Amino acid sequence: MRLDEVTNQARLLDMLCSQVLAHSEIDRAEIAEKEAFRQRIQHICREVICQFEEQQDMNNRIPPISVELKCFGSLASGFATKASDLDLGLVSPLSKIPPDAPGSPIPRLIEKAFLQAGLGARLLSRTRVPIIKICERPPVELLRGLHDEREKWERGLDKDVQSGTAEAEPDNDGSVYGGDDDDHTQSATADAGPSSLGEFEIICKDSAEPQRFQLQQGPKNSLDSYYGLAKRILRRAGGFDITASNYRDFMEADWDILNKVCDAFIQGLADVSLRDHVATLPSIAPAGMPSNAAHHRSLFGLFMQVEGEHILRRWESWQEGLPLKQLEDDKWIRQWESLQQKPLFDIDPVSYNRELQLALERIKKIPSVQLLLLEQEQQETPAQYYTRMTNVINSLRGSASAAPHAIVRRYVDGVFHEELRHQLSDYLEQFPEQATIQAVGCRHKSIHLANELEKAVESNLYDAVSVPYITRYVELLRQPLQMRVTAPGKTRYVVPIPADFAATFAKIKTLTDPHTLAPNQPRERYRDPLEFPKTDVGVQCDINFSAHLALQNTLLLRCYSHTDPRVRPMILFVKHWAKMRGINSGYRGTLSSYGYVLMVLHYLVNVAQPFVCPNLQQLAPPPPSNLSPAEMQSTITCRGYNIQFWRNEEEIIRLASQNQLNRNTESVGHLLRGFFEYYAQTGLMSNGHGRGFDWGRNVLSLRTHGGILSKQEKGWTGAKTVYEVQNAAGGSTTQTAPAQLNSQPQAAQPATKGGDVKEIRLRYLFAIEDPFEIDHNVARTVTHNGIVSIRNEFRRAWRILRAAGNGDVQENLLQDIEEEEGNVPATFQQLLADIHDITPV
Repeated sequence: MRLDEVTNQARLLDMLCSQVLAHSEIDRAEIAEKEAFRQRIQHICREVICQFEEQQDMNNRIPPISVELKCFGSLASGFATKASDLDLGLVSPLSKIPPDAPGSPIPRLIEKAFLQAGLGARLLSRTRVPIIKICERPPVELLRGLHDEREKWERGLDKDVQSGTAEAEPDNDGSVYGGDDDDHTQSATADAGPSSLGEFEIICKDSAEPQRFQLQQGPKNSLDSYYGLAKRILRRAGGFDITASNYRDFMEADWDILNKVCDAFIQGLADVSLRDHVATLPSIAPAGMPSNAAHHRSLFGLFMQVEGEHILRRWESWQEGLPLKQLEDDKWIRQWESLQQKPLFDIDPVSYNRELQLALERIKKIPSVQLLLLEQEQQETPAQYYTRMTNVINSLRGSASAAPHAIVRRYVDGVFHEELRHQLSDYLEQFPEQATIQAVGCRHKSIHLANELEKAVESNLYDAVSVPYITRYVELLRQPLQMRVTAPGKTRYVVPIPADFAATFAKIKTLTDPHTLAPNQPRERYRDPLEFPKTDVGVQCDINFSAHLALQNTLLLRCYSHTDPRVRPMILFVKHWAKMRGINSGYRGTLSSYGYVLMVLHYLVNVAQPFVCPNLQQLAPPPPSNLSPAEMQSTITCRGYNIQFWRNEEEIIRLASQNQLNRNTESVGHLLRGFFEYYAQTGLMSNGHGRGFDWGRNVLSLRTHGGILSKQEKGWTGAKTVYEVQNAAGGSTTQTAPAQLNSQPQAAQPATKGGDVKEIRLRYLFAIEDPFEIDHNVARTVTHNGIVSIRNEFRRAWRILRAAGNGDVQENLLQDIEEEEGNVPATFQQLLADIHDITPV
């Protein structure tokens, strides 16, 4: 690429960046408004907590100043834009029971106080960590609904979970989002009553008092969901799983907690046969065995063993798929079985996990196993699901023709939506001659499209002129498929277009793809009557009761913002670009703003030549030898994770002002140009330094020298699950403390601690390692559609920039995607072609 082209590209980006900063930077008045609101609700929190502590113990009067609402997230890191969220972490170190401890009444007491103060407040108590969502000026109807919901909880009618909410989990930057709805739920219990399998008692680190837990898999729930439940209970008990980075820091108390959760994980399995089988493996400690160094295992390792044994038992009993099995499969089965027979005393948890992971991935790559496990993802279209199925069929080679009915049955059983599964099954019973993978795929596409068009019409998403055409077309889509000869000896089933249907079909081809319309996306948030409006409610914020890592994360990002004056404008520009292009929402299957911040920092630390930012985690100074436990917790290790980095803000600012931290002199425009090129393609960079980002294999790891790990190395391959909590069935009773003066806070606690866990199966399509919580993928909610959109937008940006290099600027890089007017996307045209066997326009 010529120098003048690069200059033109950088000049365009410098101009756009200047415009973005002028219009999107948060102003001082908005910051002051948010700070005033923070102080107001901090005062309420102090009153509630101090009063509660005094009520519990007259000798434990804590000073109000010890209770703080600390700001974290973009407002505290320096990367805030207009209308940025206010994220607050509640800190009360002198409380006898920490606010985030299991069973703490503090979150509910604070929620009640906020409601009594006229604020909109809603506790999301069954999330990864407790959160209260607050708005300053709630509409009358919303405030009434929030009070009603609180009263239901006090009467024990909602089992501590708000009705209709899609409760999400916060990221370490404070952003809150979740996955998408699933039909499957699972229950879990803490503070269990009568003794049962999966029940255990732990002396929690935070409370120093014994707490009883019960870990039990629901009969209809996946192992992934159950494993997620076990991880949450492990965290609630103050424990964490063993990893290569924390292995040497494990104390006897850590092992005791982990071993008890591991034991309960096996005992709580719903499949009794699987539980009894796994319990007899030499590599797993028998139930009740005393804890010692020879019996230590990791929760992740046990999960992999249970998952592998579960898969193989299903595979071996799948008689219909017997003809699909191949001779070379035995090699990987024997390797797996050999690992299971390894004596417990001969196992190092970390290295054994690596062996298990490799063996399990090989099992999952057996073509017939892939077919058995294949399921449609939540937001995966029928066309995408069909493509994955045909890829698996191709990997079966000649054996696929030996069991065509088994393949068709697996396709139908793997369809995500239950109604569509039943419709496909009924159709095949009516037309058994159409039991081919092509026919069932075409039928799946046609009835799914018909359903989406009907939903769009019901929601008035198409103009009145189009509705009669759509109604007629939906009737056609529901007609039986017909066989067409496409070539000598080759046939396919399609929905043919009648001769008198030309005008209707021409109109259909001009419609917006119904799959892209918001109400057709599988989200129940639209039907949540207690969702806060986006505007006209004053300041909104989230209070996080376990923000320890989030506060550390915010400080790390703020220190990065100090390293060079180009960091902040570059991040603000990328966040604005992602928002304009509709790819900045974890709720919609794309990426949170926090994810884009880490992408930019990775480029500035590891890709730009010379580097712009030093790696602050690599530059962490040696810890002093005389640190107190509190200082250790705030600077060295937090919740089992290494949080060391160069955190001396004054020193960083001083050296940066003297240009002592880097030798890079490129403009923001030049850096942005390189950023878009890096993520838009995988070939050599135009400056000759390295290659573009490999989305399929790479993991962004800011803490790591070089910034890249492999997905295989991290074990971030295959399908995983994101967890949310939804309404639990059944009621609960309420236990209330004895009545005091009306002004005294009452610690109301429902007797039943159960809750329902929604499981959302997603893939590691995009992988960004959190800087501290290294087993956490920041991009975990990116879906098939989301990764396609993100990569397409990077390619679009790079295409526009390349054209700008030659002076050809015809597209707006920052065009709001919602305002774009253009042709129907090619994917919709291709769908029509697949269903009707026509050549796409």
